[in-house]
Amino acid sequence: MEQAPPDPERQLQPAPLEPLGSPDAGLGAAVGKEAEGAGEESSGVDTMTHNNFWLKKIEISVSEAEKRTGRNAMNMQETYTAYLIETRSVEHTDGQSVLTDSLWRRYSEFELLRSYLLVYYPHIVVPPLPEKRAEFVWHKLSADNMDPDFVERRRIGLENFLLRIASHPILCRDKIFYLFLTQEGNWKETVNETGFQLKADSRLKALNATFRVKNPDKRFTDLKHYSDELQSVISHLLRVRARVADRLYGVYKVHGNYGRVFRHSWSLFFFLISWSYKILERPLWFFSSSSRSKSEWSAIEKEMGDGLQSAGHHMDVFRGYMCRYASSIDDILEDEEHYADQLKEYLFYAEALRAVCRKHELMQYDLEMAAQDLASKKQQCEELVTGTVRTFSLKGMTTKLFGQETPEQREARIKVLEEQINEGEQQLKSKNLEGREFVKNAWADIERFKEQKNRDLKEALISYAVMQISMCKKGIQVWTNAKECFSKM
Repeated sequence: MEQAPPDPERQLQPAPLEPLGSPDAGLGAAVGKEAEGAGEESSGVDTMTHNNFWLKKIEISVSEAEKRTGRNAMNMQETYTAYLIETRSVEHTDGQSVLTDSLWRRYSEFELLRSYLLVYYPHIVVPPLPEKRAEFVWHKLSADNMDPDFVERRRIGLENFLLRIASHPILCRDKIFYLFLTQEGNWKETVNETGFQLKADSRLKALNATFRVKNPDKRFTDLKHYSDELQSVISHLLRVRARVADRLYGVYKVHGNYGRVFRHSWSLFFFLISWSYKILERPLWFFSSSSRSKSEWSAIEKEMGDGLQSAGHHMDVFRGYMCRYASSIDDILEDEEHYADQLKEYLFYAEALRAVCRKHELMQYDLEMAAQDLASKKQQCEELVTGTVRTFSLKGMTTKLFGQETPEQREARIKVLEEQINEGEQQLKSKNLEGREFVKNAWADIERFKEQKNRDLKEALISYAVMQISMCKKGIQVWTNAKECFSKM
C-alpha cells in the first residue's frame, strides 16, 4: 500500500539552503569584484551596515528635480517631474577619480523598478517609494504634487530609496538596478524583456489563498498583525503631529502680534503720561508712537528723557524678539516635515511586509493543493488495486451506470495513476523545498529589516525630541529677554 502524502501543516520550515539568486548578479565594471567578494562572504541576508559594498565604491544621489512637459502613451500632453540621478565611482582601479555619470528618470520609472524587484525577490522586504501625493499634511502645507517643497521632499525620498537598494546585500547585485543607474535609453524595454509582469501574482489569487489556506504559518500570521500595528501606530502619530503643527503655527504667529500690541500700548502710555503732566495743549501728532516724536518729547521733558529713550529702545528690542520668534516657525515646521517623511517611509514599509506574507500564503496554498491532489490520486489507485469502490464516490456512480471495467482497462488506469503519483510526489517535494528556502531567506531579511527599523526610528525620534527641546529653549530665552526688557523700562 502506498504511503500517505506528507502533511502540509507546518511544511514551510526554515532549512539550511542557499539563498535565492538574482536574474543577473553582475554589477558592472565599476564594482564587479567587490560584488563577487561580498557574495562569497555572505551566506544569507546580512545587515546593511556590514555589507554595503555598493555605497563604499559608488556614490548615488538624486541631485535635482525638473518640471517637464511631454506626451504620454495616449498621445496626450502632460506635465511631470524628472529627477537627475548622479553616480560616481569613489575610486577607479588605477587610483584616479572618475567622472560623474548622470541621467534623468521619471517617478513612473522608479515605480517600474520596484515592481520588478517585488516579483523577482518576493522573499525580500523591498524598500518603499516616497508618496506620490502628500498625505498627513497640516493645513498650511500644499498637497499639490507639483508644489516645489513637496517635489524637494520627494527628491530626498527617491534618493533614500536608491540608497536602501544599494545598501541591501542582495538587491544591490541586480543587473536591472545597475542599468537603472547607468542606462538611460531602452531601460524600460530591458525590464519588460525579463517578463516579470507574467510572473507577478494576481491580487485575486493572493486574496483567494489568504482565505482558503488551511494551515497558515503562525510566524507569518504574527508578521501580518505586526505590519498592521506598525501602520496603525505610525498613521496615528502622523495625524497627531499634523494637528500639533497646526496649533503650533497659530501659537507662534500670535507671538508676532505681541510686538504690535505692545507698540499700541506704548502709544497709550505716552498719552496717559502726557495727560498727567498737563501738556495736552500740544498737537495730537506729537504723541504718536514714531521714534521722532518720542525723541522730541524726551528733549523737552529733560527730567524724563533718559527713561523714555531707554523704554522706547527696550520696547523696540522686545518687538524684534517677538517677530523673529514668530518667523522661526516656518523653518521649524519645514524641519519637522523631514522627520515626518522618515516616519512615512516605515508607514509604507508595512505594505512591503504584507507583500512577503501574501507570497508565503500563496506558496502554502499551492503546497496544500498539491498534497490534496496527491492524496486523491493515491486513494483512486488503492481502490482500483483492491477492487473496493465506495458507493457515493464518482467511481461508484460510474460503475452502476456503465458497469464494471475490464481487467485491461483497470491495469491501464492503475499505470496512469502510478505515473501521476510519481510526478505528484516529485512536485510536492519540489514545492516543499522551495517553501523552506523562501521561509529561510524571508525570515532572515525580516530580521534585517527589524534591526534597520529600530535603528532608524530610534535615531529619527531622538533627533525630533532634541529639536523640540531646542525649540522650547529658544522660546524660554525669548520670554526671558522680554522680561528683562520690561524690567529695564
